[in-house]
Amino acid sequence: MIVLGIVLIVLGLLLPSLVPTFAFAQILLVIGILLLVVGLILLVVGRMGHAVGGRRHYY
Repeated sequence: MIVLGIVLIVLGLLLPSLVPTFAFAQILLVIGILLLVVGLILLVVGRMGHAVGGRRHYY
């Protein structure tokens, strides 16, 4: 989730300069930021030892 957020942020920042008619850059940027923040929150909560999504460990 964190990696996908970073990729979408980079695409949202680079695509308008590469393709001037690309209209969805702001949407990619917002979705990327949201995924990054949610991923970091889940990472911190999981590292604190709390069960995330009903599971303590993911294999």
